[in-house]
Amino acid sequence: MTTKDNKIKHFENLHILLWLIKDSCWMLELKLIGTLAFFPTIAMALYICWRSSSKPLDFAANLAVTAWILANASWMFYDFYHWPLKPISLGFFCIGLLIISYYVMKVFIPKKPDFNN
Repeated sequence: MTTKDNKIKHFENLHILLWLIKDSCWMLELKLIGTLAFFPTIAMALYICWRSSSKPLDFAANLAVTAWILANASWMFYDFYHWPLKPISLGFFCIGLLIISYYVMKVFIPKKPDFNN
């Protein structure tokens, strides 16, 4: 693993901590802390996407995670503030599912051999 990959891994692990804090605040109904925790969580997700943009499959996986966090957070805001965000949440979940499906197809479905070359 290269130094760059190792550094991204540290950011990913920090991102997990931020995500768990946000979701724990949601579960415990700590509205202010949960709302505030959203901002560094999504910022870290976007940063990880940007850092992984040179590797299409890593970028796709990280983009799916970002969509999941946006879906999760919009649902949290619905629960906290009764904002009409459930349809938006569903949209982000669907986007994340489509992106991760693309990732799974590229990684786990073998390519057919090209006998013309």
